[in-house]
Amino acid sequence: MPVLTTLTLDGMCADVAALLEEPVSPDDDLLERGLDSIGLMRLAAHWAAAGAELSFAQLIEHRTVRQWHALAQPAAPEPIEDEVTVDPDEPFALATMQHAYWVGRAGDQALGGVGAHFYNEFDGRQVDPARLRRAIRALVRRHDMLRARFLDDGRQQITPDGAWPGLSVHDLRDLPAADRDRRLADLRATLSHRSLRVDRGEVFDIQLSLLPDGATRMHVEIEMLVADAHSFRVLLADLARLYARPDEPLPAIDYSYPRYLATHERRRADAREAAAHYWRDRVSELPGGPDLPVAVAPERISGQRVVRHHHWLAGTDRDRLAARAREHGVTLSMVFLTAFAEVLAAWSSRQRFLLNLPLYDRTPYHPDVPLLSGDFTNLLLLEVDATDEVSFVERARRLSEQFARDVAHTAYSGVDVLRDLARTRSDRGVLAPVVFTSALSLGDLFGADVRECFGDPVWTSSQTPQVWLDNQVTEREGGLYLNWDVVAELFPPGVSEAMFAAYVGLLTRLTHDDWDGVAVDLLPERQRAVRQRADDTTATLPVRRLHDGFFAWAAREPRRPALLGDQVAVSYGELAGRALTLAGALTRAGVAPGDAVGVCLPKG
Repeated sequence: MPVLTTLTLDGMCADVAALLEEPVSPDDDLLERGLDSIGLMRLAAHWAAAGAELSFAQLIEHRTVRQWHALAQPAAPEPIEDEVTVDPDEPFALATMQHAYWVGRAGDQALGGVGAHFYNEFDGRQVDPARLRRAIRALVRRHDMLRARFLDDGRQQITPDGAWPGLSVHDLRDLPAADRDRRLADLRATLSHRSLRVDRGEVFDIQLSLLPDGATRMHVEIEMLVADAHSFRVLLADLARLYARPDEPLPAIDYSYPRYLATHERRRADAREAAAHYWRDRVSELPGGPDLPVAVAPERISGQRVVRHHHWLAGTDRDRLAARAREHGVTLSMVFLTAFAEVLAAWSSRQRFLLNLPLYDRTPYHPDVPLLSGDFTNLLLLEVDATDEVSFVERARRLSEQFARDVAHTAYSGVDVLRDLARTRSDRGVLAPVVFTSALSLGDLFGADVRECFGDPVWTSSQTPQVWLDNQVTEREGGLYLNWDVVAELFPPGVSEAMFAAYVGLLTRLTHDDWDGVAVDLLPERQRAVRQRADDTTATLPVRRLHDGFFAWAAREPRRPALLGDQVAVSYGELAGRALTLAGALTRAGVAPGDAVGVCLPKG
């Protein structure tokens, strides 16, 4: 989007038209035209650079350019760019999400012990190793954060040269087909779940496999500590340009990520204080995450492996779904979010729960901010209330309203809210481990230049510490990719697959059927049968006391071990004797049946 010089009605219409890639009039309802939350945030930031005091909440409430133009109040002539200076060689503080990623890398965290890591494979032809090596080195020189290291004290520092080890080339051209496939599978398994040593400056890697007949596979991995989704797209586009036209230098970047963070911290101070009051007033009432069926307690899993379920929604179906969303006055992103919430509610024993929503939040303090690599994401905790049965449209509208209220207070990050929750509650289940990530309005992650240079993206995966399930909606190949990245060992076999099938099925119904009826029951018949058996309370129960079974074992096998520890072993007979001795002592002390007896034990 071009830098604005005036906030005229025509100029604001032109900005919206550039974002939607189609003409708009001043009185169009822009949510019905498909303008989503990411687009609104981009407009708010863009117009703030021209001096307009327009909040996201105002944009989502009023919905037309004419109304926005009337609300736009040019601020005092103070420029949005503060004169913040930083020493480029000194360590600097982590951004909020960076700190959350950094803490989650520790192995003592539930579902920790992994990096926030993105991996992608490109299948192309005739990618030249020497040329690629030179392009990567130029990319490292261009982008400071590819030379960052993360210190033990929770800060980061940009180093002169970085720690990229150089291009690893795997020549598989002469291997038998079975061996070649096995090597490629091993590479995928290793690189997609690799834990890079960010303390040493290992924040990304690119490797190349040479295959028969000129085919190639480029393996790309990067830590989200140094690149969010938009940054990854920037890096790939720059790499393709440096590879294709090495003699044409890219425009210099006259700004830095440390400077951005320092400016952002200074300018958001007042808004952060106001937002903190909003969230702290709600902390006592916020629920926890969805209570989904798990096969193993999350705290017993560390260094987990992630599996991906995916579905491609063709462009024609995407357009049909977007048209239906416009008819009902909700955004396309909200359709996917609501469908996800409905599926979670069907499997969750808790009908009020929090969802974790990453937001792409780059404020244009400088014209070069869009060119930077770094983590610019914010986090929103969105409350879902599915306790009453309503139509899909009504659920989507309620979620839209809740989102609009909450997103106006994101100066106090969802990470901060999670810390408040952890401090105020003894229940450790208050975290929000289920994520919904919408990258709509960011465009295709892999542009035409990237595909032309390196080939088609054929396999992707991501993992994030302390996340159970991440639902991602991204633009790709003229349609949308719906990805679920799931911690494989956390859920019982078949559960995440059934949930994903229900999600795709609901979206298919929304694409082709009427929205006005109550959403169909999403549980598959097999899951319903399991719940019915579990809920059946009509069975005849044996009439006996809880300890009768124990004493029966003690009588039959008194030498059988009952308690085992590091330095203790107690048989059934011995334990029964101790229990009866204690019972006799209580009786002699006057304890009668039905009396309450306190039991005190040391912690352990």
